[in-house]
Amino acid sequence: MSNHLIEGSGPLLDEGGRLREPGYALRPPFDYSHDRIAAPPWRIKDWDYYLVNDDRHAVALTFSDLGYIGLVSAAVMDFETRSSTTASELVVAPMGRMGLPASSDVGDISWANRRCRVSFTHTPAGRRLSFALDGFSEGEDFEAEFLLDQEPRDSMVIATPWAGSDHAFYYNRKIVGMRARGAFRCGALVYEFDPADSFGLLDWGRGVWTYDNVWYWSAAQGLQQGHVVGFNLGYGFGDTSAASENMLFVDGVAHKLDKVTFQIPSTSDGTPDYLEPWHVFDEDGRLDLTFSPDLDRSDLIDVAHVVMSDQHQVFGTFAGTAVLDDGSTLALDGLRGFAEHVHNRY
Repeated sequence: MSNHLIEGSGPLLDEGGRLREPGYALRPPFDYSHDRIAAPPWRIKDWDYYLVNDDRHAVALTFSDLGYIGLVSAAVMDFETRSSTTASELVVAPMGRMGLPASSDVGDISWANRRCRVSFTHTPAGRRLSFALDGFSEGEDFEAEFLLDQEPRDSMVIATPWAGSDHAFYYNRKIVGMRARGAFRCGALVYEFDPADSFGLLDWGRGVWTYDNVWYWSAAQGLQQGHVVGFNLGYGFGDTSAASENMLFVDGVAHKLDKVTFQIPSTSDGTPDYLEPWHVFDEDGRLDLTFSPDLDRSDLIDVAHVVMSDQHQVFGTFAGTAVLDDGSTLALDGLRGFAEHVHNRY
């Protein structure tokens, strides 16, 4: 497939609410505004998702306004015990009132209720994340304070329409491989992330989605042979005929890939066996990875069979090879990351 590099700028949508230029970029090229969206507020889906990890633990923080429901959640993954804990707070019918900024470069989030306190801010030092969730696990409270800095030169930005819907679109940025420092506390457990081997990523998503959809997404970040290496891989996010969102990152420099496939093993009855090794590869022979799972952070939200999210975010390590844009081969071994399979009706 061809990948169209966006060269335009200005509004993301035209005056009729349609995506002006599908494709990909390395920095956000467009201005996002609810004012141009030609869809009711319950169809608009905005979120910020941060993941901080080293080789022992990971913390995921989600703040999202999905129109008729909002989701504020935290998850802690322990790779040594192969366990995870997730807790969420649901917000009924926020309809765009949760204050997510229109840019991934500027604009802050400050939100609280009786149980949660969230602050995602930009400072001269980097992105500061502050998150608290009472009653996180067995009555124990959760708190996290992180600073993400040394933002890489390149990131993955994609703008895609949805087939069959003129006014549905997806505008997304993934920043992979920021240095992370800080700590989280869950009850008596206090764990500190050292920026020498800890990294953070941002999944910044804005758009109007179709009601029923399935996606596959994978990201990884860490040190390999003295280099900061990461990737973003995925499909199912609208009509990607103009460009995929697949990229490798080496020391902050992007290397573009085309279509990828997640080959998930199955049990004898055809059910996905998420904890067996996956094969992740591309159609051009540039990417050939084995994903070895440690744990499946599965989560099912079902509100009256109308709003549903069935998620399997599987954490583990990647090994294999990737061919960079200059033709050289990068060997990966034990790169920490995740691969997920998600079905949403929302």
